[in-house]
Amino acid sequence: MKDKYGREIDYMRISITERCNYRCFYCMPQEGGECNVETKEENLLSRKEIVSLVETGARLGIKKVRITGGEPLIRRDIEEILQGISKVHGIEELCLTTNGSLLDKKMEVMKECGVTRINVSLDTLIPERFREITKTGDYLSVWKGIERAIESGIQVRINSVVVQGINDDEVLNLAALTEKYPIDVRFIELMPIGEGKKYKGFSGSEIREKISHMKKIENLEKREGASDYYRLEGAKGKIGFINPLSNCFCQECNRIRVTSEGEVKQCLNKKSSINIGEVMRSDRDGTELAEVISKEIYNKPEKHLFNSLNEFEEKYNMNQIGG
Repeated sequence: MKDKYGREIDYMRISITERCNYRCFYCMPQEGGECNVETKEENLLSRKEIVSLVETGARLGIKKVRITGGEPLIRRDIEEILQGISKVHGIEELCLTTNGSLLDKKMEVMKECGVTRINVSLDTLIPERFREITKTGDYLSVWKGIERAIESGIQVRINSVVVQGINDDEVLNLAALTEKYPIDVRFIELMPIGEGKKYKGFSGSEIREKISHMKKIENLEKREGASDYYRLEGAKGKIGFINPLSNCFCQECNRIRVTSEGEVKQCLNKKSSINIGEVMRSDRDGTELAEVISKEIYNKPEKHLFNSLNEFEEKYNMNQIGG
């Protein structure tokens, strides 16, 4: 269906957990209890509720679903969730975003459940630095999972956030992965959300300039979703730039988000105003759920307000949003 600005909303991102086995500095606080997550498990959307949500979304025109977290692969019923979604009529793409830590162990599940694309968050190719960024991660196990995903035929995208003084010296090496592997490497501007506000990132144009100083880079003059794509000369894969801050693409936004507790997010930057988990638990025939989702989609804001102070600004950390 379309929102009031005429945008076709056919993509739903669903976070299934706030929990993560990593603790990346720009995503969640470095101090506190387990992942600094306070949500009780009984408040999370259940497997049945997640599948019901997707079924309702599909009837309203949702064609693509992405499962996110936290780290979605740590949820015990991840296989049942993916299998349930894969059977929903009208869903053409089932994708998953992961930190890659469990990718190798879960690869057969991904294939059996019809996952078409996997996005892996990877900000460094240096094992020691990877450990510093994630606090608990093992780079080699993540890379093994990425290689298995490539071998399986599932499309792989690597998402990298470049932060000043942390990993800005690795831009060229990350981009060069596309020369060797048939994957996309996408550079995402650091979001000023939660812990991310404490650090300085780079615009897509600044990163692209770093690459072009050393490599011949071709503008493919096309956009896929939120990403503008380029290619290094002779490369097997593509380089993408997701620039929501320096080059707002809100006029082309086609997504709606749902947090692990069921809060609908019309925009990554906007606080939620409705909890569909509560709606589903009192809605016997699904009529109210469809009405609520339709209303949230129709009233999506025209654009984000990242660059201005406002009363609707999201206060959660990224692991709580499922960005």
